[in-house]
Amino acid sequence: MKQCFRREVKGVLEQMSGEHNEQPKKSVFRKEMSRRQFLSYTLGGSGAFMVGVPLLYNVRFAVDPLLKPDADGEYVKVVEVSEVTQEPQSFQFERLIVDGWYKNDTTFEAWISKDESGNIFALSPVCKHLGCTVKWNGSQDFSDEYFCPCHAARYTKDGKNLTVAPAPLDEYPVKIEDGWVYLSTTKPNSRV
Repeated sequence: MKQCFRREVKGVLEQMSGEHNEQPKKSVFRKEMSRRQFLSYTLGGSGAFMVGVPLLYNVRFAVDPLLKPDADGEYVKVVEVSEVTQEPQSFQFERLIVDGWYKNDTTFEAWISKDESGNIFALSPVCKHLGCTVKWNGSQDFSDEYFCPCHAARYTKDGKNLTVAPAPLDEYPVKIEDGWVYLSTTKPNSRV
């Protein structure tokens, strides 16, 4: 009986001690920003702004040439169709070149002729070897060819490279309108 009583007393004491050791309910606590957090957020935001604005302008500066329309579609009036023959002739023309904010009328040259079918085509006189100027029938040894006097590069009438030069002469896209030949900017030779 003593043991039974001890167990009951022990159980009651455990229950009583459990009730008294309960934690009181926490009150709702509103967390406020400390001065350190405020300064961190303010300085971080200001720093991001100071870095972001110049970075945005630099990205705009780098991407700006991609956003501008290409001048490849612009054609320049060069010569009347009636003046073009089977024999290549040199014609000079001017094109407005824009380099940044600097605008300049630059003189270009083209060798214009007709092929066997009567189609007009134009070749650039710039040698593909080292950039010298080629001439039609420029050498007595090689007739009916473009010849570069700098390093003896030779080209056919269509601009195909024969010696020295690693590539054919560039060609100008040609557009014929109202009896005039118009040329655009050079492109790789598609005739050979």
